[in-house]
Amino acid sequence: MPKTLDLITIGRSSVDLYGAQIGGRLEDMGSFDKYIGGSPTNIACGTARLGLKSAVITAVGDENMGRFIREQLEREGVDTRGVKTDPERLTALVLLGIRDQEQFPLIFYRENCADMGLTVDDIDPDFIREARAVVATGTHLSHPRVEAATIKALEIAREAGMKTALDIDYRPNLWGVAGHGEGESRFVASERVTSKLQSTLHLFDLIVGTEEEFHIAGGTTDTVAALRAVRAVSKATLVCKRGPLGAVAFAGEVADTLNEGESGPGFPIEVFNVLGAGDGFMSGLLKGWLDGEDWPTALKYANACGAFAVSRHGCTPAYPSWEEMQFFFRRGIIRPDLRNDVELEQIHWATNRKGDWSTMRVFAFDHRLQMEEMDGATNEKIGRFKELCLKAALGVQGGAAGYGILCDGRLGRDALYKAAGTGLWIGRPVEWPGSRPLALEPQIGPDYGRLREWPRNQVVKCLCFCHPDDDEGMWQAQEQTVLRIFHAARRNDLEFLLEVIPSKCGPVDDDTSAMVIQRFYDLGVYPDWWKLEPFKTEAAWQQAVDAIERNDPHTRGIVVLGLDAPEDELAASFALAAGQPLVKGFAVGRTIFGQAARDWMAGMITDEEAVRMMADNYTRLCRIWDEARSRAAGEAK
Repeated sequence: MPKTLDLITIGRSSVDLYGAQIGGRLEDMGSFDKYIGGSPTNIACGTARLGLKSAVITAVGDENMGRFIREQLEREGVDTRGVKTDPERLTALVLLGIRDQEQFPLIFYRENCADMGLTVDDIDPDFIREARAVVATGTHLSHPRVEAATIKALEIAREAGMKTALDIDYRPNLWGVAGHGEGESRFVASERVTSKLQSTLHLFDLIVGTEEEFHIAGGTTDTVAALRAVRAVSKATLVCKRGPLGAVAFAGEVADTLNEGESGPGFPIEVFNVLGAGDGFMSGLLKGWLDGEDWPTALKYANACGAFAVSRHGCTPAYPSWEEMQFFFRRGIIRPDLRNDVELEQIHWATNRKGDWSTMRVFAFDHRLQMEEMDGATNEKIGRFKELCLKAALGVQGGAAGYGILCDGRLGRDALYKAAGTGLWIGRPVEWPGSRPLALEPQIGPDYGRLREWPRNQVVKCLCFCHPDDDEGMWQAQEQTVLRIFHAARRNDLEFLLEVIPSKCGPVDDDTSAMVIQRFYDLGVYPDWWKLEPFKTEAAWQQAVDAIERNDPHTRGIVVLGLDAPEDELAASFALAAGQPLVKGFAVGRTIFGQAARDWMAGMITDEEAVRMMADNYTRLCRIWDEARSRAAGEAK
């Protein structure tokens, strides 16, 4: 059977609620960040970020948290065919906190949870045989039902000549040898657990654990003796993690000291959060192992992934992309607190963004001032009209990819709410309409803290009217606001779109926008998206694109704005812009909704007529863009 997957992990999955406050008791946490969790789930994501084709066999509940796990796995590029939806059990939940460098309290809510409902009937032999390796974790050996499912998967793998690996992943309270309040505990001796583990160790080609985990697997707290006890029942390569001392591998006989094992280079960094570090380590190790690297190289990958994990908040979100890890190897450690390394964090953010937005056909109806000035307009009518705009956008989208909207949260709140979950790309403005120097909507809050209320899939859009010839007072006022909103967006895990319109502030030539773009990069602003004017020359486009790619090769791209231009002018500008691969599409508003809005506000047309008019306009613009892109692609060949 052809191998479509590199590895399949099997075991637990959960929603991790991480305390957002650092340095306090879990009792004192006031807010939590939500991530996916569970060792096999983390490992599947971690290896996918490193370029492996990963899948996971687990189970989630038939509820919001279960859907969150499934959707997040898909965003990470993990194959979810093995994720069972259990109609009777709830998705597992974990509460975690960062108390200090030594204490990381956590509570597992796993009483009869969904992933503990896996059975042998959930293991599809054909699916297992699609992979090169099966990776199990120790927790799913703790209960007869899930143990049987895990063993079945491993036996199928071994019969098919596949590789098998075990992350011992010992959590005493999940084996019933410690109480619910002992989630942080890493070791409690138990002959029962040792016996159960040793009965399965012969099924593996690779066994990975901390010293404490090998103590439970080997039945002794003497680490070398424990490793030898494991070696007595298994031919697997044994990889022992030693915290800040790195890790060692024993492919054959276990030496008299750990220092005699094979090792890879370590990375002296500041420990911020050890939770999930083992899963990051395992992800890097599996990347090296499955790519056929020697153990020192595989351990180098593992140690680097572990270093990233202990430096950041959360488990899966902390793991690096392959490109990020290679950059880390090339450049080295600039500062030991990696989460505060600006250059590294930018690459981490940019190379781990999710979603394919290589085509952007955006209907922009975030306009506020322009609608407020229309005859017959009221705030209530504007809100209703924006819902009609959304209806038109969804009608054109038809569930397909590559469509989006720009909609505000003040006058367009109800449309914005209804757009959630539709598959549309959603941008939301923060600027006060027409302000120069830039001011923000009061809804954002004086400290910009109201961004915390935004769903994570909304993009912060900021329009700044600026020009290279502006005086320093104007530039300083605008730069301060843009820089603050950029950092506020990042702090809240929101993508950022920066729109600049120099032509409203002064004369422009081919290098005007490029100069503005460079100034914002010099300030330390790295937009995920740029929204730029429709330039009239190839030279202007090339200089703008060069400025972006020179500073940020990982940017999402550019969308072209419309400025209320008629369709024939937009067609000409699209034809020019489509020749630049970095231009992903358009974000146009008044050309689509302008006449419909004026007629509807005046009571001259019905809701249905307004929707039909806007849908027709939007459809034509989409077709004009798609044709322009096709012609440009043909000419490039």
